[in-house]
Amino acid sequence: MAQEQVDLNQSVGYTLKHAAAALRGAMDAALRPLALSVPQYACLELLGQRPGLSAAELARGAFVTRQSMHAVLQGLQDRALLTRPASPPQGRALPTQLTAHGTRLLRHASHAVADVERRMLHTLPASSQDRLREDLTACTAALNAERHQHLGASSGSAHGTKIRSAP
Repeated sequence: MAQEQVDLNQSVGYTLKHAAAALRGAMDAALRPLALSVPQYACLELLGQRPGLSAAELARGAFVTRQSMHAVLQGLQDRALLTRPASPPQGRALPTQLTAHGTRLLRHASHAVADVERRMLHTLPASSQDRLREDLTACTAALNAERHQHLGASSGSAHGTKIRSAP
């Protein structure tokens, strides 16, 4: 049987990956003057919106591994952008908080990233921007639902399996 070849010019997945790479490059360039990486920015943004998140929660929200997040957190802590208690107040998680310096840097970084997004979307009318966001959300939900079904089937039960969406 002949293998079906994907037409990259018609592939939504390839186009999406191409757009994600362009976005990442533009964000890297915008954050470089602030000495921040995209994962570091994501961590600061998450903490700005939800103070006290654990490293595991931050890793999920920033789309990095737990090991990578520990390195991100250590770098941000070394720069006095966030604080973490020496020992967990309860359980094993160390709740993380932005410092005043971290909050100020986040404000600058958020403006830089918002400018990148404005540049990315400036040729699309507002209704198309809304539609794009809705369509991408629907695509994510479809794949997460499929993943949820697969995880449930592989464990023998769909009960108790939660797929957490990122912020």
